[in-house]
Amino acid sequence: MANDNKVSADLREKFGKGFARRLRVDGKIPAVIYGHGTDPVHVALPAHEMTLLLRKANQVLEIDLAGTTHLALVKDVQRDPVRQIIEHLDLIVVVKGEKVQVEVAVHTVGDVASGNNVDLETKTLLLEVEATHIPENVVIDVTGLEDGTQVHAKDVPLPAGASLITDADQLILNVYTPRGEEEEVAAPAAE
Repeated sequence: MANDNKVSADLREKFGKGFARRLRVDGKIPAVIYGHGTDPVHVALPAHEMTLLLRKANQVLEIDLAGTTHLALVKDVQRDPVRQIIEHLDLIVVVKGEKVQVEVAVHTVGDVASGNNVDLETKTLLLEVEATHIPENVVIDVTGLEDGTQVHAKDVPLPAGASLITDADQLILNVYTPRGEEEEVAAPAAE
């Protein structure tokens, strides 16, 4: 795991809306770390660092709390609906080597055969992966795919060590020829 996910945290001993607001004014985000049968640990994390780290999904953070290191997966991010600032984080304790289930984005690369389009029917896949090796995305190469081609979850190449939790027959993407272009091509041939 990279050191760029290392964050220093302060222990929180006061709770409630008023205290949470004061924390956010001071440039910190209230958060709670829980899981694996441990008692919840309430912390305050640096807002700017967390905003930068949370640009990527499924972040595993190495949180330094008074000399003790906690490895935690970001479970939930609560944002202000208007200003989009982070108001609170829920973090789940993970252990190195432990498998976790995460939703991973589906990306496409390449160009389909001329005159065809691609519809990405499913934007994420549920995978089981090692907590410290969560992929940012899975990539499907659509280069040269023809009209009528369908890619299902079982056809998506997965990163090493990942297993598919999503239904294997779920449609991920569909390649098609737009109707308007078929008619335009057929009309000149009739003349």
